[in-house]
Amino acid sequence: MTEIQVSVVLPCLNEEETIEASIKKGFAGITKTGLPGEVIVVDNGSTDKSVELSKNLGARVINESEKGYGNALRRGIDDAYGKYIIMGDSDDTYDFSELDKFVKLLKDGGYDLVMGSRFKGKILPGAMSWTHRYIGNPILSGILRVFFGGNVSDSHCGLRAFTKDAYKKMGLQTTGMEFASEMVIHALKLKLKIGEIPITYYPRRGESKLMGLRDAWRHTRFMLLYSPNYLFLLPGLLLFIPGIVMLITSLFGPLVLFGREWGIHVMVFASMMTILGWQILSLGLCAKSYALNIGLEESGRTKWLLRVFSIERAAAVSLIMILAGIGLILYILVTWMQHNFGALAEQKTALLAVTLITVGLQTIFSAFLTSMLQIKYRK
Repeated sequence: MTEIQVSVVLPCLNEEETIEASIKKGFAGITKTGLPGEVIVVDNGSTDKSVELSKNLGARVINESEKGYGNALRRGIDDAYGKYIIMGDSDDTYDFSELDKFVKLLKDGGYDLVMGSRFKGKILPGAMSWTHRYIGNPILSGILRVFFGGNVSDSHCGLRAFTKDAYKKMGLQTTGMEFASEMVIHALKLKLKIGEIPITYYPRRGESKLMGLRDAWRHTRFMLLYSPNYLFLLPGLLLFIPGIVMLITSLFGPLVLFGREWGIHVMVFASMMTILGWQILSLGLCAKSYALNIGLEESGRTKWLLRVFSIERAAAVSLIMILAGIGLILYILVTWMQHNFGALAEQKTALLAVTLITVGLQTIFSAFLTSMLQIKYRK
């Protein structure tokens, strides 16, 4: 088994119509590389003849009881003997007979991950619905490029190749369709060398396992979870900065916008925006801290920010804000006493006081949570 250098991994769930063609093309592609190889079929609970057909063609069949695209692929890759891994689908939509191009980039080009690109290649009629071709895939690939950089044109293409060493560095964990996004994101974060090869995408036979909206949401959710800047920091800033500006400006008189004056009602919403924005920013810092601790992110700016946002400094800032808020409340109380406990018109001062105390308390508790997330435990 140690002589095997190329492993083609095919996840399979009831693909008896296409599994034979996929395996044959896999072996044909291995032959073109000139390297010894194997085709692995990871059965994910098929009830048809997929397993029997696979064994008859000489594929190595592995059973994975845990359902999910990611589970099947991770099991197959972990058990693969090859140095170069090619993953794809067993529905005959990818032409594995041309996988020698992928292996060549890995072997001779020094690439760690080689992606197939359907959009730079050819998508045959009926192979992809117009919603996936012109809406879903371009949007998801665009979001990934914006969030994580790189220039991968088809980040959700199922045909890709990588070295076993690169795969081990990635430390992939997801179990479903988001496995495809996770691989590209980890490769980008680790600054692995990524290449692309235009491919032809063929119409599939048999029932599709994709669930459009659900799978699109899983990809989007995963990308957001891996990008605290866009999930927390950007929305937090968009709420906090306008909120605090309007809050302070409103203290000195009504805001004049669109030819009319805006008074206490604007200040109420400004207070809400300030508190929510600061809370989201605090959660973002906690998320960045956790990402740094588990090795998901290596950012000098994040390390600097976490050093600055120590418990001691946060406590000092928090205490100043809370005392300022209490001071404003005392000012309102004294003013009320001076007016013989009559009518008051200190709504703006009260709003500012409540905002300062709330933000102050958020700050100190967020600092403690951030520090907890930085604790490293040995197993």
